[in-house]
Amino acid sequence: MKYEAIQSLRRKLANDQTTYGLWITLESPSITELAVELGVDWVVIDAEHGHLDWKEIVDHLRATVRSETVALVRIAELSAGLVKRTLDIGADGIVFPWIESADALRKAKQMAMYPPEGIRGIGGERATMFGLKLAEHTALANEHVLLIPIVETVATVAAIPAMCEVDGIDLFYFGPADFSSTAGFRGQWEGPGVAEQILAVKDELRKRGKQCGVIATSPENLLQRRDQGFRMIGLGSDVNLLARTLRDLLAKGR
Repeated sequence: MKYEAIQSLRRKLANDQTTYGLWITLESPSITELAVELGVDWVVIDAEHGHLDWKEIVDHLRATVRSETVALVRIAELSAGLVKRTLDIGADGIVFPWIESADALRKAKQMAMYPPEGIRGIGGERATMFGLKLAEHTALANEHVLLIPIVETVATVAAIPAMCEVDGIDLFYFGPADFSSTAGFRGQWEGPGVAEQILAVKDELRKRGKQCGVIATSPENLLQRRDQGFRMIGLGSDVNLLARTLRDLLAKGR
């Protein structure tokens, strides 16, 4: 866990600065190394979808060591075992999918906290420098760990006020495709009316002192999202950025 990088990201968000990051879905840690070199504020290593295994995830985490880039992992489900293992291997925080209530968010927080605040077990893995910094890490981890729920269902909208009451949760991310699916528009990024719903929830969250994130779909959309008040903007995922670039270059060449 990179405490200074986490503090830097939190300061930027507290000052209403926009931060930019990359979603990692491919195996090679060289992708994360390149993103770090280019100065992204954060990466999210996606362990919910796709095929990344634990060795590949830890390789991506290692690529952010001694940098100002915060390394987050999106886990597959709300599971104490997944939370514990993800934090033990050195993630700076966790992105939680499909959180639809304040109770679920409180459970997520408990899973990520050492006792007495939570139920996270203590292990001698990377996070504690294999036990060499056990006391230091366990003293600081609860205060610094970043916990980010994704708003990706219509059912979550009614729970937003209660979710905002959960201490220590200052950042919410949006999943437009899943939100659209639960609204009856499967396969669409933002189905009819979904864009307006997401913006309304974003406004409610910001009114309550929270910051919001979303993935941009194009350079133009990135600027639009920034102007809309999103402060944790994904530049895209590694594979989608590559696919879009190849598609556009092929179209121009042909």
